[in-house]
Amino acid sequence: MKHFTQFEHKSVADKLIELALTYKKSPRVDLSKGLGKRVGCIFLNPSLRTRASTQIAAMNLGMEAIVMNMDKEGWALEMQNGAVMNKGTVEHIKDAAAVLGTYFDVLAVRAFPSLTNKKEDTEDFIFSQFIKYAGIPVVSLESAIRHPLQSLADMITIQEHMIAGKKPKVVLTWAPHIKAIPHAVANSFAEWAIGCGHELTIAHPEGYELDKKFTEGATITPNQKEALENADFVYVKNWSAFDDYGKIHSTDSSWMLTEAHLKNAPNAKVMHCLPVRRNVELSDEILDSERSIVQKQAENRIYAAQAVLSNILGG
Repeated sequence: MKHFTQFEHKSVADKLIELALTYKKSPRVDLSKGLGKRVGCIFLNPSLRTRASTQIAAMNLGMEAIVMNMDKEGWALEMQNGAVMNKGTVEHIKDAAAVLGTYFDVLAVRAFPSLTNKKEDTEDFIFSQFIKYAGIPVVSLESAIRHPLQSLADMITIQEHMIAGKKPKVVLTWAPHIKAIPHAVANSFAEWAIGCGHELTIAHPEGYELDKKFTEGATITPNQKEALENADFVYVKNWSAFDDYGKIHSTDSSWMLTEAHLKNAPNAKVMHCLPVRRNVELSDEILDSERSIVQKQAENRIYAAQAVLSNILGG
């Protein structure tokens, strides 16, 4: 595996899930694998779980992880080719990424979308510049359109909690939020859930359709109640409009998941990527109940990252 940026194939996903579960049982079994290797974790946006879990994963493999918050600790980057850099940007991505490529063995990058320039975001422009100029393997810590490490952790969590021999009904349901939220987690979860062979239903209000390239094969409905019936796993996530790019069309509080929503899904486990706006996206009664496997997902972020880094290191 050269880069880790998206779902590739079920066989690859299965291999990574199996490896992650092995590492979960014995986190430091490959402690010597990454000795003498460095991973540069470059954050253009804030992080809690992604930052901490990637660092721990690297240390579990014997790697040195160096973290840079590029928006605060590095120079302001220019991304456009041919730019006349006589304004706020100080260093071009061509130069910065090339330098980082000589300092590290693996580069891990987090870059959110603008939610204003649809073309640039859907082309994953900023993230692709790091891949283009770094010259070393690049891991996505979330890009404008995908969050594959989160989705791998989600698939690990489903694997751990699903009933053996039963194809689970998985529901991705939109939730209200106070601001416009990127599509990356929802896109990636749909891509991985479908790719891993799960039965996926996506519920959202009219106007919140995701990019179709991520949802082909899913059942899509504006009827949340119908979608939740007999669900095995319910993934709660907000996202802004895609067609009317980055806009908020609804803040309907009735979409916030409560216990009442799950009266016809008695065994449903509830998931969320965190951070979560309590009592806006998800009720306290759900988050603090035995239904919630949110903290399990967060723990599995370590082993998802460890499996990916191990695979890139090879051997």
